[in-house]
Amino acid sequence: MNGVWVALGIAAAGGVGAAARHLVDNSLPDRVRERFPWGIMVINLTGSFVLGILVGLSLEHPIASVLSGGLLGGYTTFSTASLDTVRLLAARRPVAALFNGPGMLVLAIALAGAGILLARA
Repeated sequence: MNGVWVALGIAAAGGVGAAARHLVDNSLPDRVRERFPWGIMVINLTGSFVLGILVGLSLEHPIASVLSGGLLGGYTTFSTASLDTVRLLAARRPVAALFNGPGMLVLAIALAGAGILLARA
């Protein structure tokens, strides 16, 4: 596969990942999402786990770039999670902000590690 096709695959997969993120986040009722950004939390944690699996498989095929950089890059979103954390702080909800910001980071790292271990088992 040459570089142009890989780049196009990454771009297309990024679009699919972004659409999947939108569907997952919006599948939760508004009343749930208004209280805490559960959709983005689920998205980032599942994306970290799947990325860990891909890394654990040590795929050196161009499809690994399409899946990790494209699909999962479009699916997960650090910027939205960061904004959600700031919004929780502005709403004077420090415990929720702590769980959403640093808590999600710790959980995402743990799930990425679990994905690597699972793939190498």
